[in-house]
Amino acid sequence: MSGIDPVFLGFIGSLFAGLMTTVGALPIVLRKIPSDLARDTMLGFAAGVMLSASFFSLIVPALEIWKSNFGESPVPGLAAITGILLGALLVAGVDHYLPHEHFVSGKEGPSGSSIRRIWLFVIAITIHNFPEGLAVGVGFAGDDLSKGLSLATGIGLQNIPEGLAVAVALSGEGYSRWKAFWIASLTGMIEPIGGLIGAAAVAVSETFLPRGLVIAAGAMLYVISHKIIPETHRRGYQNEATAGLMVGLSIMLFLDVWLG
Repeated sequence: MSGIDPVFLGFIGSLFAGLMTTVGALPIVLRKIPSDLARDTMLGFAAGVMLSASFFSLIVPALEIWKSNFGESPVPGLAAITGILLGALLVAGVDHYLPHEHFVSGKEGPSGSSIRRIWLFVIAITIHNFPEGLAVGVGFAGDDLSKGLSLATGIGLQNIPEGLAVAVALSGEGYSRWKAFWIASLTGMIEPIGGLIGAAAVAVSETFLPRGLVIAAGAMLYVISHKIIPETHRRGYQNEATAGLMVGLSIMLFLDVWLG
């Protein structure tokens, strides 16, 4: 893989992760819908994967790069904090100013009455998925391709329950099984766009690599805390969701150590 363009690898890796959303949406077509307990547990698993990836696949490698450049000075820590907060603020800003709708909490952002409800759902998931694609793209663009591989694998795993959640929610709103399936699949296709942008930015300037890693981590941490975990605790299955989170975190940590 060393001779392949890293931008292409970033695109392909994030495309793979995005396509796992389609895999997750398949049960809606097959009429085999998991229970609320199972869905909350799987979303907790997704949160655990993202949490582990944020730290071990994004923040830690960025700190290692900065430490090699700046030694034991305060610069690596300050740079990491700045990037994490910037990533979270970027997603929070989009979340605040772009009209969208969540499956349980309803509409957020400015008034979106002129936008069809189906697109409010698509916008909401787009906000969540873009930083994941960005993370995969940046991971593949670095010198250590194993980081990109572990990120693509981990985020692909967490996209499976996310795709299921989208398809089930849309089906519950009255959309046909096939329409719910295709819309859920479409939400995952924002990830290769994010992957392409992230990989291209690193290709233009390698100094963007550690910055891109921590910005993507901050964006993902915001999504975990502000969106995914609250969704898993609304129906009384918070214990199962927490267990899923711990399993997801452990599996992603294992993948990162093994593949890295």
